[in-house]
Amino acid sequence: MIVDDNAAILTALRYCLDTTFEHIITLSRPDDMLKTMAQHDVNIVLLDMNFTLGVNNGSEGILWLRTLRKHHPEVPVVLLTAYADVSLAVRGLKSGAADFIVKPWDNDELVRKLKDVVDMQSEIVTLDEVEAEHIRKAIDRCHGNLSKAADMLGITRQTLYNKMKKL
Repeated sequence: MIVDDNAAILTALRYCLDTTFEHIITLSRPDDMLKTMAQHDVNIVLLDMNFTLGVNNGSEGILWLRTLRKHHPEVPVVLLTAYADVSLAVRGLKSGAADFIVKPWDNDELVRKLKDVVDMQSEIVTLDEVEAEHIRKAIDRCHGNLSKAADMLGITRQTLYNKMKKL
């Protein structure tokens, strides 16, 4: 999904990405993102950082990035802006952006970055990572009671301790 208030940018990005991505959704208003994401399976968002005429500090993009991260934490967001500086990029990355792209962009680099972000989302998780996450969830569900968590997991308390040492 591409979100930018400039129709020419949306058209250029659609042409640039059309041969790489199967389905591209373009929106000119960020207000429509959550509704659209509820209706469509979105695996990446390319989000402009400025939507109000004359405002170019990126605060709108950061606000919408945080909103997306809150409602769809599994969907990576790549920020896009013509008014880039290092502090804005750092602020975006600290707020949860997967990457940061500056207008005008290089088509090949843009495609590579977006593919890399999507590929990172679909990486295979190791069994140790799955087990560690499962143990954390069990402990959380049991409010830290390790005996209950061990029972829930079907292991002894000592085995749970040993597994926790590896975390």
